Amino acid sequence: MRWKLLRRRLSVSAPRMIVRSHLPWPLRWAFAALVLGFSAAIALWAFELGKDIAGLDRDVEGELRAARAELQRLRDEQGRLQSVANTADSLLRAERASIETLQQQLRRLEAENLALRADLGFFEQLLPAQGEPLAVRALHAEALAPGQLRYQMLVMQSGKAPATFRGRYEVRLSGVLDGAEWSSALPEGSLPIEVGPYTRVEGLIDHPERAVVQRVQVRILGPDGQPRAAHAVAL
Repeated sequence: MRWKLLRRRLSVSAPRMIVRSHLPWPLRWAFAALVLGFSAAIALWAFELGKDIAGLDRDVEGELRAARAELQRLRDEQGRLQSVANTADSLLRAERASIETLQQQLRRLEAENLALRADLGFFEQLLPAQGEPLAVRALHAEALAPGQLRYQMLVMQSGKAPATFRGRYEVRLSGVLDGAEWSSALPEGSLPIEVGPYTRVEGLIDHPERAVVQRVQVRILGPDGQPRAAHAVAL
């Protein structure tokens, strides 16, 4: 009987048996995580060891140092070029300022040249003409008040060192008074004058307040009373 029971258990027809573990599932998960972590650590160690053996890190570090050196060189080159550009810009500004200053000086010199030419033309007009030993130049007259006129004139002699001329001069006014022609002279008739190379003469002459002065005439008389020069201006 026992033999039959033992044979039934060992045969194929024996009933199935399930072996269950008594280890809780959280511990099982922790154990699995530990195994996976250990495996990952071994894989990382193997990867790093392989890189060291192959020399990959040394190449990367060398390339990194070379790249940093190249970057520093480019920065230095950029700084040098920027300095050159700044210097060139400063020189260009200085040159532009110099050109502008020269242009201003040129314009000023041109204006002075025009003024000198105008003065030269004015003084050339003042010079006596050839063969004219004595001349009245720059005669000017203006009314100061009703019935009073101021006159100015420049009398010149030609030649480098002319002898002093001694004579007299007359001033005559002409115009209209109360609708009729009118003229008047200095109350003294004439006044003495001495002329070296040149002399400037000015004075006042009275006239009726109702008179309209239209012309002023000056005559220079010699010692013999003969006219030597004359000049007139219209007002």
